[in-house]
Amino acid sequence: MSTFSQITLSDPCSPISMLLNQFHDMALLVIITVLTFVGYALVSILRNSFTFRFLLEAMRLEIAWTIIPGFALVFLAIPSLHLLYVMDELKSPMITMKVIGHQWYWSYEYSDLGYGIAFDSYMLNESDLPKGGYRLLDVDNRAVLPYNTEIRLIITSADVIHSWAIPTACIKADAIPGRLNQVALSFSRPGIFYGQCSEICGANHSFMPIVVEAISPKSFISWAQASKSS
Repeated sequence: MSTFSQITLSDPCSPISMLLNQFHDMALLVIITVLTFVGYALVSILRNSFTFRFLLEAMRLEIAWTIIPGFALVFLAIPSLHLLYVMDELKSPMITMKVIGHQWYWSYEYSDLGYGIAFDSYMLNESDLPKGGYRLLDVDNRAVLPYNTEIRLIITSADVIHSWAIPTACIKADAIPGRLNQVALSFSRPGIFYGQCSEICGANHSFMPIVVEAISPKSFISWAQASKSS
């Protein structure tokens, strides 16, 4: 989760977010290099008192300043396209969790576990926050998922358009009434990850946070069995 005085992006918690952070750093390096070169060229031109009014064309220079930016674009496009395909690929998910947006809370269903687990997730009042809890971010029922496991999220809405987003995992998908959106998710480490509805869905839009707790697969099975019995 992002904190105050943080300079860089949030620490990644999934393979996709790790790849996106690396691509961001690489693109930032290219942008800084281009800006440095162009800035130096502009400053040198402005400070140069020599002119050549008979210069009509410079074919080699035009070829160079056309080809070099082309290489820079290809350098950015190849990993970008690879990331797009990786983010959209969903081969054999082990778990499917259905996310349903309501005004103004979230519902979660684990339909393929055979346990029939389903619950609602409401934001906690400030008076009910546990010690060390986050105001306007903590909920009464967290979505529990195993890490090192390929997960399929089915996201929809029961009333208006919502958006289920976890910035640390680089996940953001609209919850649209009458439509199912599919998103691939895989956590690479345990932890508690926070998010919020990223679509203006009404008066209490800012009061429907998202909390996902990533635990080990063994602990997840124990949690699922306990949730079934309760």
